[in-house]
Formats: sequence, C-alpha cells, structure tokens
Amino acid sequence: MSAVKGVEIVGEMSAAYKKVLTPDALEFLATLVRKHGKRRNALLALRSERQALIDSGKLPGFLKETKAIRDGKWTIAGIPEDLQDRRVEITGPVDRKMVINALNSGAKCFMADFEDSASPTWQLMMDGQINLADAVRRKITFKNDAGKEYKLNKDIATLIVRPRGWHLDEKHVLVDGKPVPGGIFDFALFFFHNVEAQLKRGTGPYFYLPKMQSHLEARLWNSLFVDAQKLLGVPKKTIKVTVLIETIWAAFEMDEILYELRDHIVALNCGRWDYIFSCIKTLKNRKDWLVPDRFQVTMDKHFLDSYSKLLCETCHKRGAQAMGGMAAFIPTKDPKKNEEIFAKVRADKLREVMNGHDGTWVAHPGLVKTAMDVFNEHMPEPNQVARQFKYKIKAADLLKCPEGQITEAGLRMNINVGIGYVEAWINGNGCVPLHNLMEDAATAEISRTQIWQWLQHGAKLSDGRPVTRELVLRVIDEELAAYRKELGDARFYQGRFAEAAGIMARMSTAKACEDFLTLPSYNYLD
Repeated sequence: MSAVKGVEIVGEMSAAYKKVLTPDALEFLATLVRKHGKRRNALLALRSERQALIDSGKLPGFLKETKAIRDGKWTIAGIPEDLQDRRVEITGPVDRKMVINALNSGAKCFMADFEDSASPTWQLMMDGQINLADAVRRKITFKNDAGKEYKLNKDIATLIVRPRGWHLDEKHVLVDGKPVPGGIFDFALFFFHNVEAQLKRGTGPYFYLPKMQSHLEARLWNSLFVDAQKLLGVPKKTIKVTVLIETIWAAFEMDEILYELRDHIVALNCGRWDYIFSCIKTLKNRKDWLVPDRFQVTMDKHFLDSYSKLLCETCHKRGAQAMGGMAAFIPTKDPKKNEEIFAKVRADKLREVMNGHDGTWVAHPGLVKTAMDVFNEHMPEPNQVARQFKYKIKAADLLKCPEGQITEAGLRMNINVGIGYVEAWINGNGCVPLHNLMEDAATAEISRTQIWQWLQHGAKLSDGRPVTRELVLRVIDEELAAYRKELGDARFYQGRFAEAAGIMARMSTAKACEDFLTLPSYNYLD
C-alpha cells in the first residue's frame, strides 16, 4: 500500500524508490490515471475494431472525415532553441552507464528509452527515473567493477524521454485496484520530479511518443499534457514532443496527429522497424502482402521510401521537423567490416537528408560521427524545415508490398534473433547486440510476425519448399542447439534460452497473431 488513497505499490520499495514514489508524486499520477485511463482503454478497444475491418478485407487509408485538417493552412506552435538542431540523435535504455555515455556521445540529442530498448522490470523502470533525475541535475556518475568512473562532460546531448506505449501496463503500481498505464507512469513521474529543474537550466520536458495508431490517441496525450501542466502550475505549451510514426495507421494520419498535438509537438519520426512490423501485423491476412526476408526490406523499397517522403512533406508543411530512422549497426574491431558498416550507414543517411529529413537516429556512439558528417555536408543549417516538398504520395504507395525472396537463411535468422532477443528480454535486458546489429523489441517483432505470416499462408522458400509448422519447429530446435554449442553448457543453462524458444514457438505458430510480443512475455518478468 501507499499513503495515497486508492494507490497500491506491489513492487519492492527501497529508500531510493520512496524518494521517487512520494505521496505528492503518487497523487499526481493517480489524478492523471483516473481522468484519462478509461479513455486509454476505449482507444485500445478501438484498435481491435479497426483491425477487424482490415481482417475482413478493407485496406487502411486516409480518413475522409479529417480531410479539412489535411487541407488546412495551420502550423505547429514552434520549436525550442535546444531542439532546433537534431541532426543526429542517439537512443538507448535508461541504465546509468548508458545514460552517461549517450549524453557524452557527441549526438545532438539522447532519447532515453523506457520502451522498446528496455525490458520493463520494476528495478529498471524505477532506477531509470532516478538515473534521469540525476542526469537532469548534472550529478549522475557511475563506477564499474574495475573502478573506472563515468561522469558527464561539460557539453552534453539534449535529453528526450520515451515513455511506454498506450498498450503497456505498469503492473507494480495499482490505482483503484488496476495496473496503471505504463506510458502515464513513465511520463508522470519524470515530469513531476524534473520539470522545474529542466526549466531552470533553460531546457524543457521533451518526450518521444511511441506506437500510436490514430490521431485520437494523440488527442489523449494532448489532454494529458494540458492537465499535467495545469496541476503543477507549468505554463501552457511547455511540454514538447516528437511522435514516432511507426504504425501503418499513423502513416495515414500524420497531419491529424500534428494537429491534435499542435501546441506541444515539434517533430515526427520514421520509426522504421516498428513500422515494418506494423505493416506485416496489420496486413497479415492478405496473401498479396507476403513480406520477404527482413534484411531485404530496406528503406529504398517503394513503400518505405514513400513513407519517408510523406513524413518530410507533411512535417515541413506544418513547420515541424522530420526525423529519420535508426541505424542499428554496431561497429566491430575488424576495419574491413567496419568500412562496410559505415558505407551502409552513409548511404542510408544520405537518402534521408536528401528526402528532406532534419535529423536521424543511431544506436551506437561509434556511428555518431558517420551520420553527422553526412548531415553536415548536405544540411549545413540547423534543420531544413523551410524546404517544402510536393511528393504527391498516394495510399497505394504506402501499401505496395516489397519484392524479394523468402529463404531458409531468412527463416533461420528470424528464429535466431527471436530466441536471442526474447532470452535477453525476459532476463531484464531490452537492448541486445546480435550479429553486429543492436536488436530491440521492434526487430524481434518483425522476426516473429514474419514467421507467423509465412506459416499462415504456406509461403514458399526460394528453393520451392513450403513454410510448414514442422519446418518452423525443427529450425527452432536447431537454432536452440546452435546457441548451446556457441555459448557452452554453463552459459546456456544459466540463461533462459529454452523458455525463449518456447515463447517463439508458441507465438509464431499460434492460430491468431498476438498484437505484441511484450504483452505475454511481461508475465515472465519479476
């Protein structure tokens, strides 16, 4: 229990956590949950209703009822000074060492992530709040087991926080007997404890908002922000957000999302990996939308290039920034391999800046300079919002299925990545290096939904064999054995690889395709 009526804390409480979950903070959280929680639940139900229409044969598209918004001449409220130049942003989880390294990385901004790159254990979610509060006040330090000390440089990246999406709960805190929405939990605690300190330092409470599926969900976030600012006596329009366009639904409602959040929004972002996952999941029942191997689905494919261009056009029309997607590569100790990696990153970032993006993402500090060099060369000004585009992207452009092959190697990679990522996630690690790529929940989601889709439709491999349940289960067994051989018995049995393989087997061969990997997997955490 807690000192606040109707609020129950079922997670372990330490002295440090009590300083975060103060009575005033919990009262603030409970007020927001009680006012907005029911609307959040209704919007999640609406997601299911809209998906049912797609499953019955309808295709997503631009909304007729909001055409006036798309045709209107309005713009957003404006962009703060310390968000004007976002040419390279780094992302990562909220553990203490990562926060320091990311803020010191040379990137313009750091997105501290409570979502896809974090496994939402109670410890990480609470420690993350502590770590970010210390970072805001410039007093965060860390010493590793070898005695090496980490501390902030004089010049650091601008902090942006990503709370969890609307679909996720925080099971360790109950309001009136029900788990609180994870996104409200993450936002409310960070905002309550840090807004005053941030404003004193000349910055502000900045957030990334993930996985929205409609402008109505953006409207809910806006209402939450209005109430949060009012409750704490913070001036209107103080909160500034960037929305990740990482669902096929949101791609058709970019204007509407910007409009609903126009007092608070500064940018949209191409969340490419979740976007690919959303396309597969949403169109999963269409045999004409069988997606080839994940590594063939690159940003030069028509549907992804169209999505990028539409985002740039829409944002600049409204005075907002258009952020590019993630470079998930991890540099190696092999100079030859690194040159291949850097060449791919340069090509990707060149495509983005030429399409009109004002900045981009990297997952590793070693890629900051490579991405920065491309944007510096082709965008010498802080951003290129003033550039206007007439790409004339149609619904058919966003719905064009990418061409390519489905191969056994692609199936094996999906299973290998799925097992490796899920094993790490249920052990409390949401950001995992695999095969020289930084994998997070989004890429694991692509892996398991691809398998489900191929199996559902009896897709043919490039050698002519159909993808069957027997084949999938056999490859899962083989890839599990490969992990055991590679890691050795000690590491293998200390881990949770068998559980991870079981989760992948169940979810990829189930009759129905689960909305999110993380929802059933949450039960495996503390």
